[in-house]
Amino acid sequence: MIASATVIIDDEAADELYEIYVARLDQHGPDGHDGAEALLDGLMATIESLTMFPERGPIPPELEALGERHWRQISHAPYRIIYLLEGDAVTIALVADSRRDFGSLLHKRLLNAG
Repeated sequence: MIASATVIIDDEAADELYEIYVARLDQHGPDGHDGAEALLDGLMATIESLTMFPERGPIPPELEALGERHWRQISHAPYRIIYLLEGDAVTIALVADSRRDFGSLLHKRLLNAG
């Protein structure tokens, strides 16, 4: 059991967080600023909770079926946050709408990376 972890948000995940924020603003216009801020704050709070409970997220079933056991996920509806747990480090690799085709997305982004 890990006592506490360092959380790192990789560049692609940081870009995704920004895109989620901008999309929320675009949906609601100038009056959507508070909602976009609240959404981003909620996503960041969920991510930051991994410092204390890095092992809390289950292995994504799409990756578990392939024997990939270092990846985990947490959610902030409707978003899934996929992270890599290595030692006491948590790397946020993907933040995406859970209604997407996650099998293809995970394969493209995580398994073909490198």
